[in-house]
Amino acid sequence: MKQIWLRIVWRWLPKRVLSRWIGKLCRQHWSRRLIPYYVRRFDIDLNPVKRPVDEFEHLLAFFIRELRPETRPIAEGDDVVVSPVDGTISQIGMIEEGMLFQAKGITYSLEELLGQRQEHVSPFYGGSFMTIYLSPSDYHRIHMPLDGKVVACTHIPGNLYPVNKFGVNSITGLFVANERLISYIDSRHCGKIALVKVGATNVGSIKVCYDQNITTNQKVKKVMHQIYEPAHDLQKGDELGWFEFGSTVILLFEPGQIEWLNTCVPGTKLQMGQAVAYKLIKRRGVNCTRDKNTG
Repeated sequence: MKQIWLRIVWRWLPKRVLSRWIGKLCRQHWSRRLIPYYVRRFDIDLNPVKRPVDEFEHLLAFFIRELRPETRPIAEGDDVVVSPVDGTISQIGMIEEGMLFQAKGITYSLEELLGQRQEHVSPFYGGSFMTIYLSPSDYHRIHMPLDGKVVACTHIPGNLYPVNKFGVNSITGLFVANERLISYIDSRHCGKIALVKVGATNVGSIKVCYDQNITTNQKVKKVMHQIYEPAHDLQKGDELGWFEFGSTVILLFEPGQIEWLNTCVPGTKLQMGQAVAYKLIKRRGVNCTRDKNTG
């Protein structure tokens, strides 16, 4: 009964207005006084943070804080895929018959996730996916999982339902209902990648470094698709963008390109830059990878 009422409340709550309002409040100078409380409330480790807490202009600046590079080393190797974010794996697996797993008894469509553009959808049929949840305590910046070029981007307006455990387990088709910003990457060694950034309640907006003209969490209904010529060439670990609060990232790979490490299972905590997969190498018809237990 409680979950039913919560679903009703979230359905009728003005989530977009609320998220914009919270975003504006968090940009106010006085909000910096809330940073010590936020640190205690979410048990945030300040050791990796690049600058002292008292130097942040407002609470939002702390949300999108930068870390010292040495605290997030990037796993080496052209065949090594790294986590693009700090977060927790919520789901991982294969894209079967065009469907991805959200939670027990809940799946969602690859076509709906990517906005039904067949030229972007078809490469990922039968491929691999990983869903990573960023909590309010996590580092909110997003980085490249491999060397490659950002060749296109799609912005799909939508709802801003919560993407926490409650949302994932109770809202059918959550990730195709919420706003998405998708980066399409031609990697140098592991084929095509789609990096899907999912909006959520209280996420003021999603930003990407390669296109300052993209604005999320606005009163728009039209899907925006942008092709980049020339493409934006980035290295593994380079910054790709950020969330202005916690949210979710979904990584998609083409079939036959990578294999996830055995240590990557739902519930696993990840740090940006750590190895999560290796390139699948085909030798004489046999698929080979490195030792999947190492990372």
